[in-house]
Amino acid sequence: MANIEVKDLLEAGVHFGHLTRKWNPNMAPYIYMERNGIHILNLYKTAAKLEEACAAIKKISASGRKILFVATKKQAKDVVSEKAKKANMPYITERWPGGMLTNFVTIRKAVKKMASIDRMKQDGTFDTLSKKEKLQVSRLREKLEKNLGSIADMSRLPGALFVVDILAENIAVKEAIKLGIPIFAMVDTNSDPRNIDYVIPSNDDASKSIDKILSFVTDAVIEGLTERKSDKQEDEEKEVSETKPKKNRKATAAEVVEIVAEVEPAQVDETPTDEEE
Repeated sequence: MANIEVKDLLEAGVHFGHLTRKWNPNMAPYIYMERNGIHILNLYKTAAKLEEACAAIKKISASGRKILFVATKKQAKDVVSEKAKKANMPYITERWPGGMLTNFVTIRKAVKKMASIDRMKQDGTFDTLSKKEKLQVSRLREKLEKNLGSIADMSRLPGALFVVDILAENIAVKEAIKLGIPIFAMVDTNSDPRNIDYVIPSNDDASKSIDKILSFVTDAVIEGLTERKSDKQEDEEKEVSETKPKKNRKATAAEVVEIVAEVEPAQVDETPTDEEE
């Protein structure tokens, strides 16, 4: 895992909080000082918390569970979709679908509907529809793709949630809390960190800050996936070597002599020849 340098966080503007009048007192332990009416976050604590979060995310990723990235605010959408795609993880950057987690069965049905429309287009069924029906089906497919396309491969509830701005994504946070799903989040000075499992005190408004934090997080995810892949390969190789029949090896001259020497006298034919008689 890459070393988290306070200098890098500082250059990305991770330390800038909100106006002091908008602060949440529960963020006091993570605030370093006040400057020009703005709270400044303690980047040493941010680095420590980020390192802790990355280690936990790496374990979840290595276990084979998915991490769902959530960020619907304008300055975070593009960054999150890019990083999540790189790590091959599901993400939500449009409106959060109500019941996405608590009513996951219904969400999966919608995803399956999207897959069935794709099959219709492949097997030619779509071509047999009327012009009006084609238009309706296409619009439905576009709507499903926009809202659920990024979670099409998520067949079960995620192992964790990564949230940018817990105030903006409060519905997602509440659903995860209800189901006991671990929450990793970028938490700014105007938010309440008490219900978040892994708090990363940071500026959740600037795209540069979001990009910097997500770079460390997605690197940890990729490391976990790589570790899992190498472990699976080792297990497969071990399994093959255990089941693979051993090749017959020719005995050496010394081994032949030793074997012959061990033959019991009774096994040797001692019947006298004509010459001996």
